[in-house]
Amino acid sequence: MNEKKISFKVDYSRLDVINEYNTKNQRYPLVLSVPHSGRVFPEEFYKNVCVDENELRSNEDPFIDELVMNACEQGIPMAVMNIGRAFIDVNRDSIEIDPMMFYNYPNPGEIVGNSRCRVGLGLLHRITSGRKNIYDGLLDYNEALLRIKNVYDVYHHALQKMIDRTVKKFGFCLVLDCHSMPSKICNIMQDNRQIEFCLGTLFEQSAPNEIIDFVMQRLGQKYNVSLDCPYSGAYISFNYCQPRQNIYTLQMEVNRSLYEDEAVYKKSDNFQYVSTDICAMIIDLGNFLLDFKK
Repeated sequence: MNEKKISFKVDYSRLDVINEYNTKNQRYPLVLSVPHSGRVFPEEFYKNVCVDENELRSNEDPFIDELVMNACEQGIPMAVMNIGRAFIDVNRDSIEIDPMMFYNYPNPGEIVGNSRCRVGLGLLHRITSGRKNIYDGLLDYNEALLRIKNVYDVYHHALQKMIDRTVKKFGFCLVLDCHSMPSKICNIMQDNRQIEFCLGTLFEQSAPNEIIDFVMQRLGQKYNVSLDCPYSGAYISFNYCQPRQNIYTLQMEVNRSLYEDEAVYKKSDNFQYVSTDICAMIIDLGNFLLDFKK
């Protein structure tokens, strides 16, 4: 990245940052989080990147909100981020910032974030999934702070409110954090079967074993399900997991090849079939949770 300074201001009043569904007719102690299916980018951002829309969208979890929508409509609140992940990643800690991305970072010698920042996939993505640079210069750190305030904080505030309402109503809450994974990384099982679903449990620490086992067995009736491989859970799973407060989390990853033509970002003929299976599992999970704390 060169020393070019990139400075722009986003009109956040024009952005529909998040959609909240089914917040008043909740039937189950379950909350759905969909942080990466957003496909909207601010106009000002578009004018200051050096890759096209398809490259930017390669970082998203396509159509996950639509895959689980039918389950949501049957009594489960859901938070869906509308803004594209390449703009800001709400499944990162707000400190996961790469100082080298900015021309005016206040403490350039300070080490922050983690390895995700160093590979370009921190709070603000530096690269696409195809490893192309998103920017051809250095950003204004103040603009990054505005992204946090006007997008990141909005999502997490809404998700926290859903969780709090669920705990108040049912005495506990499970957050199912819904994602997808590219098929190219799903051929890592020793038996040469592609991973079709991955359940991230922070290595069996994010939820009681009975809940983990239920989801594994229920999905395993039709699909090849992996536990914590290749993903064990990220910021949302870790941050909202509060067992002492009866709040648990699970991260669900769906192999994109099950429901999407990955080359052109379009639903495949199997989309509705896979959606029906996922939603049926989620409703079954909801009913299981109703009995779990009795």
